[in-house]
Amino acid sequence: MTDRDVLPPVLVMGVSGSGKSTIGQALADALAEQGQPSTFVDADDLHPAANKEKMRQGTPLTDEDRWPWLDACAARIAELQASGHRCVMANSALRRVYRDRLRAAAPDLVIAFLDGSHELIADRQAHRHHEYMPSSLLDSQFATLERPEPDEAAVAVSIEGSVDDTVATITSALSVTSG
Repeated sequence: MTDRDVLPPVLVMGVSGSGKSTIGQALADALAEQGQPSTFVDADDLHPAANKEKMRQGTPLTDEDRWPWLDACAARIAELQASGHRCVMANSALRRVYRDRLRAAAPDLVIAFLDGSHELIADRQAHRHHEYMPSSLLDSQFATLERPEPDEAAVAVSIEGSVDDTVATITSALSVTSG
């Protein structure tokens, strides 16, 4: 398989509780069913233990904490793309500079921004358990969030519908972006 045969990687981004992991896995499955070899990667799994502990204690990460993690994420995207699999990565990527760091390894990166209100996401967080991301960090996530800009090959997708609806919206946008 040549680089031209591999479709662009997809970054499923948003604040904690927006559904990145659920949507990312469902999207990778849907793309694979459409004959597009796709591998889901949850960027949370690439955080070093020190980052996880810091967040578990309710302390937001600094950029210095994030750079090595983002570099590991970028390397994983590049590795999957080189193996002929489209990477679908769930990663908060809240700031433009973080997305640019990922895009340095994957210039054709396509972004699916999971967009929802503070109230909706707070309600979702209240009904879930996360290994290390307390709901107390939601305000800092929204304060850090820089919505994707028009030049970022991004689609904003409402998270108010079902998982299937959200995935269908993303796959439709990908067919336009990748076509």
